[in-house]
Amino acid sequence: MKSIKDIFVTGKGPSSSHTMGPRKASLLFRDAHPEAAAFRVTLYGSLAATGKGHLTDVAIEEVFKGVAPLEIVWRPQEFLPFHPNAMLFESLDSEGGTTDRQTIYSTGGGSIVCEGEEQYEGEELYPLTTMSDIMEWCNHTGRSYWEYVYEHEGEDIKYFLINVWRHMCMAVENGISNEGVLPGPLHLRRKAASYYVRSRGYKDNLRTRGLLFAYALAVSEENASGGTVVTAPTCGSSGVVPAVLYHLQKEYDFSDSQIVRALATAGLVGAIVKANASVSGAEVGCQGEVGVACAMAAAAASQLMGGSPAQIEYAAEMALEHHLGMTCDPMCGLVQIPCIERNAMAAARAIDAQIYSFYTDGAHRVPFDDVVSVMKRTGHDLPSLYKETSEGGLGRLKLKLKK
Repeated sequence: MKSIKDIFVTGKGPSSSHTMGPRKASLLFRDAHPEAAAFRVTLYGSLAATGKGHLTDVAIEEVFKGVAPLEIVWRPQEFLPFHPNAMLFESLDSEGGTTDRQTIYSTGGGSIVCEGEEQYEGEELYPLTTMSDIMEWCNHTGRSYWEYVYEHEGEDIKYFLINVWRHMCMAVENGISNEGVLPGPLHLRRKAASYYVRSRGYKDNLRTRGLLFAYALAVSEENASGGTVVTAPTCGSSGVVPAVLYHLQKEYDFSDSQIVRALATAGLVGAIVKANASVSGAEVGCQGEVGVACAMAAAAASQLMGGSPAQIEYAAEMALEHHLGMTCDPMCGLVQIPCIERNAMAAARAIDAQIYSFYTDGAHRVPFDDVVSVMKRTGHDLPSLYKETSEGGLGRLKLKLKK
């Protein structure tokens, strides 16, 4: 299993699969062909279907700008077998002939895979790759999930996570202070600032819910506007974990060190899912994005509030289980409707999962690993029009908006 650094990637929104991944792939191919007179990039499947709404073309053009002429070809109806988010890069000579070509896949969370590679990029760090095995390790050693992360990532992971937390807080605070309309044809008004102000007028539970909503909306709106966010595990689901942890720190005065440990646990949950299933909306639907983000946040919250390894696992299991089957159906191909609102709902659900698990001793019938397996099968059973192509579900409503 790879480093949790692959789960927390800082960069520009609105999509880790559609902007971060293609940008990384473009840099890789560009730097390998300094002699090219021109370049051609062909986008396939889900990457092409919603690429313009996700600013894929902008991300690629920025890399090749000033280097050599670039042509982008869109093939939304053609899916390559390895992954729905596929790109073919070609370097061209002065007469337009192809000198080299490489197929690269954007596999979610900003990660890429070059065709011919058997595994995802990055070094294998963790010998245990399931939640059940890691929980058994925790029970045997008397240690917690974050300590398992520290043991295998090394001491520098703390400094990495401190930087992650700093960027998460910046995204929350920037989102709360920004107002106006998000870019794109939906003309969606930013809501985080008004939710934050209104929440301060309530007490107890209503205030808690309002603040959670405000923080999640803040990050998601920053992402939708192309601002800097941290994938957790993706850009489209980047509002859930920061909202929950930011709120808990403000409410209970947790130290940054405690938050960083909670982030380590959240990252471990995300890494387990990425290793055994997927966090790509184009591959398994939104259950792999917002569903996994909710599980990460629930586990982190449970740890912060003193949960046992079993209660932490149960909180994560519950959070993911109740997102099974969630489709990825963005209107107009934008990471706005229903994505932004889903982040707010998932933040609240993560807290609910943490509270529910605390009423138990952590014992339950369906292990987290089984839910991950079911999520993977469910995602593969979903028709492609419900996986980030913007052709099914709410995505169909874009036709009404154009009339």
